Amino acid sequence: EGMYFNNFYPQVSTGTSSDTEFTLNTSLMPALSGIVFVSYYNREYVTIPKLLKDKGYYTFSMHANLASMWNRDKMHPSLGYDNFYSSTSFDITDETSVGLGLTDQEFFTQAQNILEKIEIENENYMGTMIQLSNHSPFYATPNNPEIYDNYGKLDLTNTYTVMDEETNEPKTVTDNYLEGTKLGNYIKSAHYADMALGEFFKYVEESPYYEDTVFVLYGDHDAKLNKSEYQYYYNYDKETGKVYEEDDEGYVDFDDYQQEINRRTPLIIWTKNKDIKKKINVTNNNVIGMYDILPTLGNMMNFDSDFALGHDIYDIKDNNIVIFPNANFVTNKIYYNNSNSSYLALGNNIVLESDYIENCKKYTEERLDVSNNIIVYDLIKRDEEKISVNTNVNEDIKE
Repeated sequence: EGMYFNNFYPQVSTGTSSDTEFTLNTSLMPALSGIVFVSYYNREYVTIPKLLKDKGYYTFSMHANLASMWNRDKMHPSLGYDNFYSSTSFDITDETSVGLGLTDQEFFTQAQNILEKIEIENENYMGTMIQLSNHSPFYATPNNPEIYDNYGKLDLTNTYTVMDEETNEPKTVTDNYLEGTKLGNYIKSAHYADMALGEFFKYVEESPYYEDTVFVLYGDHDAKLNKSEYQYYYNYDKETGKVYEEDDEGYVDFDDYQQEINRRTPLIIWTKNKDIKKKINVTNNNVIGMYDILPTLGNMMNFDSDFALGHDIYDIKDNNIVIFPNANFVTNKIYYNNSNSSYLALGNNIVLESDYIENCKKYTEERLDVSNNIIVYDLIKRDEEKISVNTNVNEDIKE
């Protein structure tokens, strides 16, 4: 029903969720040392909220957790949000909590009144809504059994048939499979988050509001699970209940490269407007990073930043490169590991020019260096001060 980007990569460092909020809004990378939300919140940044505020938009953010989490109470105003609806804006009780805080179902339900008030009072607005339930600690038991049952109702056991040695007849066996594993709990939390999101969009579809609203849905980072969790998932034989050994037919080597590629998350651009929906119903297969969201949305909605490191994916297309804070990078052709100077070809018959990797490495290093300098030395503010000085000098000359 909308634009779906199936090769979308977050670009987080130690700041995880906060790094995503920063990179999405600024098209800059996380800091190479420290966390931007904590160490560099008082810098000047060009952001999506600020660019839209210049066009008359009211801007807000919502997160049903403590405002101080990741220093958001200081950083969100710095990013240009007019209002931050944190935990004090929601009715949070033991019965409505799971994991880190308010359940997604309660969050979306309680947010409806706030959203409708914003819709009525503002001709144009932009907001960020941050879900909590699909976040570690996964599948934390709430005090309300009804929520627990709803949250964890996905059956992750496996049933298979074996021959009974005594009767020599087939019998059915059920084992736990992913039940109780970290990966299984993550899948349950993702299932619950999807359900809550589905209920919210049902509300959006049936509401008289949001006809001119564009929704951007994104996963801020991967599940942060160990490779061993995925090895079991990929190498479990559902027909026998056994786990493949390395020499067995069907064994999948879930290596470091597979782990990195598996860090992709969803990115969807959607609207309920029927006329627009028909035009944007497409899947984009090109690699795209979190820092490409600002330029891509900007081209659609007529705003841009001179300091953006990313690209409009519909302009750069299959020529894009997504860089990571550890200097790894991914293109449509390869995933490059900087720590051991090796790469994985992402397809058959991949042909690289002799200087392809070196050019990509140079590009990655330069972008990381430029981004870090902008953050650490507050270069955007310095640039604005320089422009202001030059303008005054020019006016004096004219006089």
